[in-house]
Amino acid sequence: MLAEFATLPLQFDTPLAGELFLLGRILFGVTLAFMGLNHFMDLETMAGYAEFKGLPAPQFSVIASGAVLVLGGLGVAAGAFPVLSAGALAFFLLVSAVTMHDFWSMDDPEEKQNEMTSFLKNVYGAGAALALLAVGGSSWPYAVGIGLF
Repeated sequence: MLAEFATLPLQFDTPLAGELFLLGRILFGVTLAFMGLNHFMDLETMAGYAEFKGLPAPQFSVIASGAVLVLGGLGVAAGAFPVLSAGALAFFLLVSAVTMHDFWSMDDPEEKQNEMTSFLKNVYGAGAALALLAVGGSSWPYAVGIGLF
């Protein structure tokens, strides 16, 4: 039988905890938002890559994924709609890891390594997004504080 664990509210009462949480959100969210901007600034190249990977409606897929990255990243950084922002990012990062970075199907060792690196970046990014999603319903320090949940 497993011991029962009490669920405690998210606490930021240790020195600099709130500030470090904000810094982590900014680093994570703004980086993803910048990656999303790249989807728009280099739309044709990214759409060509999406088509090469077999995605349906490649240009729409690049625009939609760019919007998820920009809006989700800024939402996490600002603490606005944290459940929606973190959940959308986690879903996108996991799906894109498998669909866009299929290193297991590559023959060229350099291409395989590049795709594996991108795959792993998406997976650890999804892990961070899931951790933020887990605390998304809590009150975040230095946050806009608007959300659906």
